[in-house]
Amino acid sequence: MIIRPQLHWFRMLLAWRGSVLPELLPRLALILLISIVALAVHVHVLHINVNVSTTPFSLIGIALAIFLGFRNSASYDRYWEARKLWGQLLNETRSLTRQVLTLPSARISANDTHEFVQVLGAFAHALRHQLRGTDPSQDLSKRLDTALFERVMMSRYRPATIMLWLGEWVQRQARDGKLDAWTVHAIDRNLNGLSDVIGGCERIVSTPLPFAYSVMIHRTVYFFCAALPFGLVESVGAFTPVFSVFVAYTFMALDAIASQIEEPFGTDDNDLALDALSATIEDAARDLLAQPSLHSAGLKDDYLLT
Repeated sequence: MIIRPQLHWFRMLLAWRGSVLPELLPRLALILLISIVALAVHVHVLHINVNVSTTPFSLIGIALAIFLGFRNSASYDRYWEARKLWGQLLNETRSLTRQVLTLPSARISANDTHEFVQVLGAFAHALRHQLRGTDPSQDLSKRLDTALFERVMMSRYRPATIMLWLGEWVQRQARDGKLDAWTVHAIDRNLNGLSDVIGGCERIVSTPLPFAYSVMIHRTVYFFCAALPFGLVESVGAFTPVFSVFVAYTFMALDAIASQIEEPFGTDDNDLALDALSATIEDAARDLLAQPSLHSAGLKDDYLLT
């Protein structure tokens, strides 16, 4: 995802990276070509008279705008729910780190505490790779000891395996008398929060918008944009290519943006910045341990790319 500061209105007009315009250029070029053909037909270059009233396009355009609005709202709801889940993950990570630092008795060694926090920091990276279907070995090998790393890599649901290890750590400390029942209950409640995050993210990944719904809107958008020049040519004449491409850009861009944010865990420009979020979550835990950040020096000032 690209995150930019607020741009001046003129710079916003010229923004390229992070917009869907590069993806749409071939399609807009096709609409431009169709507009030129419609204009040629209108002036009888081809000796064919094909002029269509703008009334049907007005009715279809209004209906299409409503449908696109509903689809964008549905896609953004998925995007926003995903963002809230990762915000919850940050909160749960901070709470768990604070609890193991302040609630246990002094009998828990600093090494045990640091091991818990380090494994907790690896949880976000494991979840990111799980959602994207990518290989987590490079990130996890640097954060987990050999035995735990091999155990996690052999499992199917790696974030859940890390969460299980965190629960086992709590169990060991309680068995050794280093955690009382109240502290165990408090930590377990936050571990349940991590489980809620996993389940919520998996629900979004495994339940996309109905395919037929997306296909219907996609087909309607492209049919409308291809036929529009023949409805505009009578009224706007030589400006038909300009208005046709502009309207096509509006509708196609809405369709493309909805397609991107419908799957918020991907790597498109407008998907969630999971790399940056994972780094933030890990650094938040390290900050409570008074350890330096592992990532801030590598982040750029004007945007973050996943």
